[in-house]
Amino acid sequence: MRAPKFWDQSSSWQAIILAPLGHLYAAATARRLANGSPLKLKTPVVCIGNINAGGTGKTPTVIAVTELLRDLYHTPHIVSRGYGGTLEGPVRVDPAIHTADQVGDEPLLLAAFAEVWVSKDRALGGKAAQDAGATVIVLDDGHQNPALHKDLSIVVVDAQHGFGNGQCLPAGPLREPLTEGLSRADLLLSIGLPSTQETFATSLQNLQVPHISAALEPLMTGMDWADTRAFAFAGIGHPEKFFATLRGLGAEVVHTEPLDDHQKLSTNLLARFEADARVKGAQLVTTEKDAVRLPPAFRMKVITLPVRLKFEDDCALQLALKRLPLAK
Repeated sequence: MRAPKFWDQSSSWQAIILAPLGHLYAAATARRLANGSPLKLKTPVVCIGNINAGGTGKTPTVIAVTELLRDLYHTPHIVSRGYGGTLEGPVRVDPAIHTADQVGDEPLLLAAFAEVWVSKDRALGGKAAQDAGATVIVLDDGHQNPALHKDLSIVVVDAQHGFGNGQCLPAGPLREPLTEGLSRADLLLSIGLPSTQETFATSLQNLQVPHISAALEPLMTGMDWADTRAFAFAGIGHPEKFFATLRGLGAEVVHTEPLDDHQKLSTNLLARFEADARVKGAQLVTTEKDAVRLPPAFRMKVITLPVRLKFEDDCALQLALKRLPLAK
């Protein structure tokens, strides 16, 4: 599902009509959190979550935080509910065995950076990671899940879209009211270009949470994108950003296919893309997250453009990670 445009509008008739449903959604989230009994593990838990529905940059943040923890001599394990996957877990993700249909696309991508556990029950996933030797657990997308006690909670937001119209689903993009969500956050990370960061920072004047910023930058793999004719497709939160990144690298993007987030890449769909790209004399290009959903027959036909998170200043994050309690 694509995010409706009125979510980014300060006032709209759609949001007014849907506001009562938004209040019900917020109440349900508050009730779930209030009735939860978070399990306190012996291993510290770092939660990477969001308040917005949809893509905010959590996956690149999980990768960046995992690498920072490893630099601090930790053995981080990632716990995910495996959105889109069929396995209940807890199960350790093995890219040689598992598919995106089984464990979800994000856990399959993250497994290249650390041990990943998929578990619909986050408490069981956390215990499995702890028993397997994790010295710290990175909880992917668990800000509204009360199953585990969090020692550090980082809320991620897209700087360009911010918190939209400030209303809860379906009237707006929020999973819970902003003040309640940020009251449980230790850090707020906004991801975007400097031009969008400045505008977003202005909107934070009344929010009492430490704020850090970062941008997604393409990983240099040796590929010369200059004048490459690209047929680009992406099933992420904001596909247009991926297309803009390709153009910024000098690629001639002759066609774009924005897909729904996590959309299944069927053989028929990809065959159509391949035929259309051939007619245009273009190369198929996609994101890392989409690439893990490609059927084996197409993996050599599609070029992947990876991106990594670059912090403007990660001192506050580094300090927070260093202050994590030691595993008992």
